[in-house]
Amino acid sequence: MISALMDEALEATVSNSRIVVRKANMQDIPALLELINGYAARGIMLPRTEFELSENMRDFTVAWDGKRLAGCGALHFYSPTVGEVRSLATAETHKKHGVGRLIVESLVAEAKTYGLDAIFAFTYVKDFFAKVGFYEIERGELPLKAWKDCLRCPKFQSCDEIAVLRVLQPERWQQRHAIPPVLGIEDGMFVILPTVRNAGLPVDL
Repeated sequence: MISALMDEALEATVSNSRIVVRKANMQDIPALLELINGYAARGIMLPRTEFELSENMRDFTVAWDGKRLAGCGALHFYSPTVGEVRSLATAETHKKHGVGRLIVESLVAEAKTYGLDAIFAFTYVKDFFAKVGFYEIERGELPLKAWKDCLRCPKFQSCDEIAVLRVLQPERWQQRHAIPPVLGIEDGMFVILPTVRNAGLPVDL
């Protein structure tokens, strides 16, 4: 398990590569800037500055294949019970090789370590998130604070992202949000919420 409280790393073999997934450190910033802002230049992600990454470095998890950054993702806390998966990106050289899944699994483990009830994301690739246990939801189900990054997004007035959610503690989540019972899910891992057409992560993870 990836723990936010310990300097642990997960190694996995993905498509003939040895991928190491770990919490990020300051030495990762140049590679993170290149990866994230490369997508931002294409309008897929929000750009990040060196200052922003430094300020939020403890949110980030990275996946390295030798000396190459294969992918990254961040878990940002919004309340004692809810967090957001954001800045999820996979390098062009490692798309469709399972790197995105490794990163999300690490972020989920971290969320469980901190006792979160649920995690959400805004994404263009809902099919990927469906494969890792997330469900499309109404944006109104999310805390208003989750939209603060939207204010500086060029697509703010015409957003085409999807909101997705993964519930980690169904009983606590249901008690706090008065949502319907979990439907057909073993072990109480996930819950299906109402869906809408319309929430920031890149493609082909």
